Amino acid sequence: MVPEKIIELKSVHLTLHSRAGSVKILRGVDLAIGEGETVGIVGPSGSGKSTLLMIMTGLEKASSGIVNIAGQDFMALGEDGLARARGENIGIVFQSFHLVPTMTALENVALPLEFLGRANARERAAEVLGTVGLGHRLDHFPAQLSGGEQQRVAIARALSPNPKILFADEPTGNLDARNGEQIMDLLFSLHKRHGTTLVLITHDQRLAARCGRVIGIEDGRIARETHGLESVA
Repeated sequence: MVPEKIIELKSVHLTLHSRAGSVKILRGVDLAIGEGETVGIVGPSGSGKSTLLMIMTGLEKASSGIVNIAGQDFMALGEDGLARARGENIGIVFQSFHLVPTMTALENVALPLEFLGRANARERAAEVLGTVGLGHRLDHFPAQLSGGEQQRVAIARALSPNPKILFADEPTGNLDARNGEQIMDLLFSLHKRHGTTLVLITHDQRLAARCGRVIGIEDGRIARETHGLESVA
């Protein structure tokens, strides 16, 4: 049974303009991702993979094309609509953890829930921190946590609203090999437990290969697509 498309891009272009002239970043990207899939997007620096993430999360607007995410037309939404769509449907884990240093782990994870007006924000935050193995660190500040623990807090924050799609942008980039492996194991175990669509942006072919599909980006275009390990598991 073919899964429903949760991400659909058609002929997506992004051109940035400056005094020096126009620069084409994305050049007609077509991409469809089904509900519950795991997809790795790889490419060298400057290939457009991070820009593609920005388009799919509504943090950047395409110059032209179709961008449908979780049933919503991102090209038709304004800033407020995009922010609401992100809050309801999308979780993002960045390479730099982006935790608020003056907030505890619990407060950091509760933040997006409070933004959405959820009444049980702190209870839900504590629950999700427990699922990532940090139930004993609720009242610790980021500076009191290791890099691996900070990334776990960031993952818990991304998952706290129970998003349909989880985007991970170089999630192991600031971690040593051991912590990086643990974070990837955690992301895939959470995907299996909740059925969340997982889109992994990375330069590391080995990490991407753990996904069901691997998309190669070059010069703003999709250059290739291969099956990953999960598709044959």
